[in-house]
Amino acid sequence: MTTTITITPVRRPASRSRPGQAVLRSTRAEVMRLRKWPALWVTVAAELALNLLFLYVFSYVSYRSGDGAEGGGIVEGVSKDSLLADMLPDAIPRVATQGMPMFAGALVLIVGALAAGSGYGWGTVKTVALQGPGRLASLAGTFAALTVVLVLLVASLFAVDVAVSLLVATTESQPVVWPSPTELAQAFGGGVLVMLMWTYAGVLVGTLARGPALAVGLGLVWVLAVENLLRGVGALWSPIERVTDLLPGTAAGSLAGALGATPVSEPGGTPGVLTTLGGGQATALLAAWAAVFVVGTGWLVRRRDIT
Repeated sequence: MTTTITITPVRRPASRSRPGQAVLRSTRAEVMRLRKWPALWVTVAAELALNLLFLYVFSYVSYRSGDGAEGGGIVEGVSKDSLLADMLPDAIPRVATQGMPMFAGALVLIVGALAAGSGYGWGTVKTVALQGPGRLASLAGTFAALTVVLVLLVASLFAVDVAVSLLVATTESQPVVWPSPTELAQAFGGGVLVMLMWTYAGVLVGTLARGPALAVGLGLVWVLAVENLLRGVGALWSPIERVTDLLPGTAAGSLAGALGATPVSEPGGTPGVLTTLGGGQATALLAAWAAVFVVGTGWLVRRRDIT
């Protein structure tokens, strides 16, 4: 009697995709997640509303009320001519970035902190690490997706500025003079760099805190309070001033100031806008901080336990 033994080959699990393909798939997944994420749309709406209110609505109300020159309007100590000039199309490069170092930066920092920290609360970080493309590939996808979102956000802000400034010029019978493409490109690039730096900082804080709530709180305290307090102390003690000159908020504010935004020290200036550093120095420092945040987040993700 002959016994036949059938050996069924064991199927090995499919090998992971190449790093480039894994990052691309992670980016697509993150873009889809962000696109369907209510928190992102709320932040975008708040960003557009604040940009419209502070750059145009409040200034236009003060201009029409006739109180700007006397300091009794919404924008104190600024003449009517200056108010109108800042609402016309040729002023877009110098006013578009003035809210980004502090208020807009705080909002996108929240987005970065929520995008990174929520994965720990939902448990998706473990799933991605064990069954997905890997922690670093997933993190790279998160950074890439946030970069795409932030570029589109800055483009939307500039589009709103163009439309509203054109409406103001038409309403007030002013000549429409557009800024040069070089000025627009510099302002757009500077705005993207500032916003990305704060977003990447949020991702680092969210990864460090392993949760969205603490990360958002820490980020807001730093952007809105800690740096300003340190600058106040630095004005009295020079060693602290040397440190504050290298902080991310100083770099962001100095770049906005180099692009023509009114610094906080002048009448009608915007909080967060500074003239501490030159444009080139501020750009290099912002790029360095963005790289530090990305590398620091990658180091944390790679070296730390996922539990």
